[in-house]
Amino acid sequence: MVKHIFITGGVVSSLGKGLTSAAIGMILERRGLKVSMQKLDPYINVDPGTMSPYQHGEVYVTDDGAETDLDLGHYERFTHAELTRDSNYTTGKIYSEVIARERRGDYLGRTVQVIPHITDAIKEGIRSGVGRGTDVALTEIGGTVGDIESLPFLEAIRQFALEQGPDDVLFVHLTLLPYLRASGEMKTKPTQQSVGKLREIGIQPHVLICRTEQPMTEEMRQKISLFCNVRKGAVIEERDVDFSIYEVPTMLVAAGLDDLIVDHLGLPREPRTDLDEWGAMLERLRRTTETVEIAVVGKYIELHDAYKSIYESLAHAGIASGVNVQIRKVQAEDILEEGLDLLEGAHGLLIPGGFGERGLEGKIRAIQWAREGGVPFFGICLGMQCATVEFARNVLGLDRAHTIEHSPDTPHPVIALMEDQAGVDKGGTMRLGAYACDLRDGSRVRALYGTDAVRERHRHRFEFNNAYREQFEENGMKVAGVNPERDLVEIVELPDHPFFVGVQFHPEFKSRPLQPHPIFRGFVAAAVQRARGGGRSTSVVAPRALA
Repeated sequence: MVKHIFITGGVVSSLGKGLTSAAIGMILERRGLKVSMQKLDPYINVDPGTMSPYQHGEVYVTDDGAETDLDLGHYERFTHAELTRDSNYTTGKIYSEVIARERRGDYLGRTVQVIPHITDAIKEGIRSGVGRGTDVALTEIGGTVGDIESLPFLEAIRQFALEQGPDDVLFVHLTLLPYLRASGEMKTKPTQQSVGKLREIGIQPHVLICRTEQPMTEEMRQKISLFCNVRKGAVIEERDVDFSIYEVPTMLVAAGLDDLIVDHLGLPREPRTDLDEWGAMLERLRRTTETVEIAVVGKYIELHDAYKSIYESLAHAGIASGVNVQIRKVQAEDILEEGLDLLEGAHGLLIPGGFGERGLEGKIRAIQWAREGGVPFFGICLGMQCATVEFARNVLGLDRAHTIEHSPDTPHPVIALMEDQAGVDKGGTMRLGAYACDLRDGSRVRALYGTDAVRERHRHRFEFNNAYREQFEENGMKVAGVNPERDLVEIVELPDHPFFVGVQFHPEFKSRPLQPHPIFRGFVAAAVQRARGGGRSTSVVAPRALA
């Protein structure tokens, strides 16, 4: 029988449940167990696809095209769990399914209620998220204990544990021990109250993981154990990491969490948790002193989580190149207002994906700076489209070339809308999920991947306009990757540039700490080469056609 671990959070949000859940999944994998990972989100949106990054952070996309919570990115970066659309359920998704059943008459005229119909649907969702051959299924409950939105999910997992049996379910509660600088002490009362709320619902946590700034004393551990009805050995300290989030698994193993889990769930104590390769990676990170600086020019730059997977992918590539990657966050609009000095000295430029016209011209000007100054450039999704527009204007001389997303009357729509995207609703209707891409012989990306075909994840509506493909190729921008089913341009590059690659997909969703994505790895390696050469970017003239 599959064992289940439920991870809840209390006191405040943004404690790091997703990261902790991912670390627990990785620990169990390193003991030879197969895990599945799932996130239950209490918001009423069906998925985060239409939510602003300011509200939600990045939208993470799975191979099967689900738009999901960013915590699923943590799950995939730490584990080998196979994530699908069943790996993320929201209140909106659950209620939509229940209402659809009611409209079909599936409930045979009965009154549809939160209990049992909504909670039954949640339990079905939990079971559907369990992958084939899974030994341990981990489910993170979004929000915090006490939120009205979370109550149906907490009730559902209480029922689930009752049905499964006490030996097959483990409740892990992540909480905060706030440090009051004025008095110089940590307080346990918020943790006591958080656990009290859980117990009122009928859930007794088996393990408490306490986020702290300062070391937790034995006296404090004993107090938490006594007032929260949790064994002292199951009160785990998770101190804030100064060095890297990838330290979390080693921290939890050092605290004995792996043994606690397998003992409670009746899993084998052997083999032991093998973190040798992970530890070697961390040691390489600690010894790294060389730094390269990458300018990331975006629309949501003030919110770190908006480009979470991109920042992590750059860090992974830095590990592979033996350098620390320092991010220079540049607001795209500021390029137009303050000038290209904001980019001077950067060893590479990355333009991420995004939606909306705000900041577009700043991105285009930054790309021209990188192209003409020989600065390594990597454009992702909208970043690739901006590179296409910049090249059309300033190399091909196509006046007012643009994307029809933001300029429907442009005389040169070098980025156009796919026919099947015209007139559709916004939610869940883009080109989503993994699609094939054939790589051109002799291209830079073909050499980086080391293969002639790949599958990468997409999230967009607009595409390179094939009517202009020949003109681009004749003038030096090569099409390096194409979707074979629909002949869509997936990758463009400039062969004569130190590194200039634009991709229509989102490679950041497939990068891992021990397996950096090949294009990120090549991009950072080019930035390292520039940094070691001591070169600085040169100023360029203003673009010829910004209108």
